[in-house]
Amino acid sequence: MKIIIHIFFILSLVSSISFASVQDFCVADPKGPQSPSGYSCKNPDQVTENDFAFSGLAKSGNTSNLIKAAVTPAFAPAFAGTNGLGVSMARLDLAGGGVIPLHTHPGASEVLVVIQGTICAGFISSANKVYLKTLQRGDSMVFPQGLLHFQLNSGKGPALAFVAFGSSSPGLQILPFALFANDLPSELVEATTFLSDEQVRKLKGVLGGTD
Repeated sequence: MKIIIHIFFILSLVSSISFASVQDFCVADPKGPQSPSGYSCKNPDQVTENDFAFSGLAKSGNTSNLIKAAVTPAFAPAFAGTNGLGVSMARLDLAGGGVIPLHTHPGASEVLVVIQGTICAGFISSANKVYLKTLQRGDSMVFPQGLLHFQLNSGKGPALAFVAFGSSSPGLQILPFALFANDLPSELVEATTFLSDEQVRKLKGVLGGTD
């Protein structure tokens, strides 16, 4: 009887496991179609070791822009070997005063580790509670999937961090750009944000939006 119980217990555990793939890997084929689950697979005969390596994170990004920051992604298909594996990375370079504005990743949670400088980071829960932390070199912070979060260089010099995601395509939506860098009518933006017409037009002018 005990053996039967143990067998049923093991079967229940096995049945609860999600087998994401029945093959070793699915290297992204950038020429093929993309679906919500990722890119189509490259022919295994054409896969090489280069598909599983990526050197793009070695070089600092250009921070000469409005936000004084740069994000260098290591996602599929650029990092083709991550496709379907549920992982990806990115490099964050922040000049003095640089910021990664409030944004979300609808497809993945994020873990950040500070390599250089001081970064003020935080996220806002669905209950509108703020979780805020000043991070030094070697510190890490996690940002739950889908929640608004940001990173700000709060130190005196440049800051560098690397982030990892629980998806090869975590997605990205930056809140200020979603509101002010498109053609959503200004009156609707004003009505939904409680900002004045002057404020909305100023922000649209800075971010490239139209009335």
